[in-house]
Amino acid sequence: MNEIITFVENIGNPVEQALYAALFTWGLTALGAAFVFFFKSINRAVFDGMLGFTGGVMVAASFWSLLSPAIEMSEGEGFIKVIPAVLGFLGGALMLYGLDKVMPHLHINFKKEEAEGVKTDWHRSTLLVLAITLHNIPEGLAIGVLFGGAAVGFDGATLGGAIALAIGIGIQNFPEGMAVSMPLRRQGLSRLKSFNYGQLSAIVEPFAAVLGAWAVMTFQPILPYALAFAAGAMIFVVVEEVIPETQRDKFTDIAVLGFIGGFIVMMTLDVGLG
Repeated sequence: MNEIITFVENIGNPVEQALYAALFTWGLTALGAAFVFFFKSINRAVFDGMLGFTGGVMVAASFWSLLSPAIEMSEGEGFIKVIPAVLGFLGGALMLYGLDKVMPHLHINFKKEEAEGVKTDWHRSTLLVLAITLHNIPEGLAIGVLFGGAAVGFDGATLGGAIALAIGIGIQNFPEGMAVSMPLRRQGLSRLKSFNYGQLSAIVEPFAAVLGAWAVMTFQPILPYALAFAAGAMIFVVVEEVIPETQRDKFTDIAVLGFIGGFIVMMTLDVGLG
């Protein structure tokens, strides 16, 4: 693992580091989406377990990689020290809440009439892709903010932690690619179109990562707020989107076990590399 850290250090520019890390997570989404070339559907129990795993990774990353460093690097003592984390966390959740109300989208496993956001006649496939795209915005931001913070040298923000976050998000992006492409294939889209929709759902991550890293490098005092902002957005996605999607069938226990497994994997990565 030290070889990976050394390789990333040699890139030098933190914005480039964030870009390459987000391209890695996008690549794993594309790899998951590519399974549509070999399978038309996926076992529902396995699917719910993978969604649970995704939620576990996101919750663990929100605390270990984002909230904890945000609190650690904030000035003051007691309640004063936690104010940046509180404000940033609330801001991130409210941003996703606003996007959720405005952007038309459809959660996985939900019926077309259960679509959220502004009412539209857009096709189900478009709404499904937009839902995952909305999901991926805070993940890209989190990667960029942490790489930017590590470059600046803030306490609690390390290059190893940023790499751990990128690896964790990449792992949970793999089933996300399948979660988009497989349902689209079942709806009658070709394998190529299903794959393209699946991988495009994560194309927003590199852009969000570059924006996050640039913002932190340019406005260094915002780092604690930015880390907590990304955490709030990710927690909103887990509670509003991921968890409800795992509760639509009879495999809720498998989803819970997947969540626990994802949490353990992300916690181990962050503590081990951070």
